[in-house]
Amino acid sequence: MSKGIVVLAQNTWEDDYVTQASLLAMSVAVTNPDIPVSIVTNDEVPKSYEKYFDQIIPIPFDDDASEESWKVSNRWKLYYATPYDETVVMDSDMLVLQDISSWWDFLKDYELFFTSNVYTYRNELVNSDYYRKVFTANNLPNLYAGFHYFKKCKFAQEFYTWLELVMNNWELFYGLYAKEEYPGRVSVDVSAAIVSKILDCNETITNNKVKFPSFTHMKSKIQCWEEPKPSWQDCVGTYINKDCEVKIGNHKQSGIFHYTENTFVTDEILERYRNKLNV
Repeated sequence: MSKGIVVLAQNTWEDDYVTQASLLAMSVAVTNPDIPVSIVTNDEVPKSYEKYFDQIIPIPFDDDASEESWKVSNRWKLYYATPYDETVVMDSDMLVLQDISSWWDFLKDYELFFTSNVYTYRNELVNSDYYRKVFTANNLPNLYAGFHYFKKCKFAQEFYTWLELVMNNWELFYGLYAKEEYPGRVSVDVSAAIVSKILDCNETITNNKVKFPSFTHMKSKIQCWEEPKPSWQDCVGTYINKDCEVKIGNHKQSGIFHYTENTFVTDEILERYRNKLNV
């Protein structure tokens, strides 16, 4: 059974998601050299980063997000794009900071799994719904598509078929299932939660009693700061050493770090990873 990580990356006029995905792939190469990473993109991957990807895969079935600035409309295609029997899907703006090979032993008992608990940089469980009021108001399962897993199987394909339907007709489905705090644009998280509700499968696709698989979520308003600023980087310092270990404030980070802000990717961080990998 082949296993690997897949990430969708589509650049916009202001954000370089391919470079983010390349940084993610470098972080996997440092901490999990036996786990392949594939990128799904129609954008050019710089030659210097190609070596970090197992495969570079064109977006299948045309580009549904070509006219969008918020490029998530192709996310349902990852079930069909992945070259692996068991796939972990990750957002491009993440780093893998520890060996996560044991996570596959947990995930293999699921056909489909979504993270439902995330943590602050101080490793505290996030309880705030500041960014997720639509979930609370409409009693939607608290799923995070930023890290999820699936096997190539009948159930996962059914889920993704419904995900395609919901995302392509999101105004209709959100009007039925997310009337309160109605989102102004399509969201993979909201769409996945609606599919979970339609299929009545939440109990089989997540487990909120376990600490992992999960990730550190760096959005500013959920860090329990008394006076948070719009950017978390204006509230606390970031430090990365020659071994690519990351500290936020005085807290060393582990697991998966979801930095959320494009300005986090600096030449310094890219150079740290290049040096660690001797390239």
